[in-house]
Amino acid sequence: MEYKQIELKKGIKLHTINTDKFKTNLIAIFMTTKLNREEVTKNAVISAILRRGSKTMPSQEEISKEMEEMYGASFDCGLDKTGDNQVLKFYLETINDNFLPQKGEDMLKTSLEKLLEIVFNPYIENGSFKPEYVEQEKNNIKQRIEGKIDDKARYSIDRCIEEMYKNEPFGLYKFGFIEDLKNMDGKNLYEYYKQLIASCKIDLFVSGNVGDEINQAIIENENIVKLKERTPNYVVPKELNKQLPEKENIVTESMEVTQGKLILGLNVCLDKEELRYDTLIYNTILGGSANSKMFQNVREKAHLAYVASSMYLRYKNNIFVNCGIEIGNYEKALELIKEQIEDMKKGNFTEEDIANAKKGLVASIKAIDDEQDSGITYYFGQELSQSNVSIEDYINKIEKVTKEDVIQVAEKVRIHTIYFLKD
Repeated sequence: MEYKQIELKKGIKLHTINTDKFKTNLIAIFMTTKLNREEVTKNAVISAILRRGSKTMPSQEEISKEMEEMYGASFDCGLDKTGDNQVLKFYLETINDNFLPQKGEDMLKTSLEKLLEIVFNPYIENGSFKPEYVEQEKNNIKQRIEGKIDDKARYSIDRCIEEMYKNEPFGLYKFGFIEDLKNMDGKNLYEYYKQLIASCKIDLFVSGNVGDEINQAIIENENIVKLKERTPNYVVPKELNKQLPEKENIVTESMEVTQGKLILGLNVCLDKEELRYDTLIYNTILGGSANSKMFQNVREKAHLAYVASSMYLRYKNNIFVNCGIEIGNYEKALELIKEQIEDMKKGNFTEEDIANAKKGLVASIKAIDDEQDSGITYYFGQELSQSNVSIEDYINKIEKVTKEDVIQVAEKVRIHTIYFLKD
């Protein structure tokens, strides 16, 4: 796997991942912009509208028909919250030119042209997004926001984040707010879309059997040509030295649930970028694997949780402990979770725990190039955080972590928010 990047224009980059592992090419366009209260809902609606039609493919049916004619290519889009940024994502996967039944076709170039058109040359009627599409997608987003309560585990983590980051961008729900939808129409959304593509960070990824010859085709593409240079409006996620909370923020919410959801939001107060690798090992031992202290002690031995795990959000330097418990076991479970956090500070874990954590992490890192979207996600994360760590370097940094390093991280961990969803 060979990764290269070039700057097409200021704020617009092309990333190529040349690999012969796959029979497909995967193209992705990511538009990154700052998360803020005024625009979060607009971005959600726009990401949905863009998949509805483009200049020469004015409907989803036309896009699907075009994909079918491209040997069953697939088009998809999504929306992410990454640190204090909102990322609009668009993907197109198609068969690699080497495997086409007819030689001489340039399916990679065709795919690029189609995806660039969908994102940067949308279907417009009288200087406006099509009103019918706008109303349908507003309704879909409304249902999405209303439905966030259906997945109680995801809802509980989102609520813990919301409480930890009150009045801050990261506390915003990525699909926005129902009350913001009513003032949106095709015209004002299209005007905002033009501002967005003129100011956001744009990253174009091409993964597959690709060489440098693709660069010129992209540089000359009419949709790239019309884009202007920009100082991209996004936040580089490098958050370190998080403020230590004065006391634990305890939030309890009642709802019709049969199982309680207990989430602990932890601040990891690092002072050096390199400590993020130590934190990965710390999190894996605490709750990031089936051998973890949370899984073994809270779930298996004490039988206090159906689910007991933790995850590390490196862009914000937070760890979230996640437990599904009997509602009456709240006090016992919380006490035992805190015990695991204290045990990490005391060094109550073994060299074997470190070795197992490294083994699991290295296996997952090595698997990055087994799937095209994983490779793209990895290199996009490097780009966004302005890091330049190869997969080999990443593995080496993990392998170098010692028990003392993990204990040092453990001493920098503090509980910020305890969120409990009960009946």
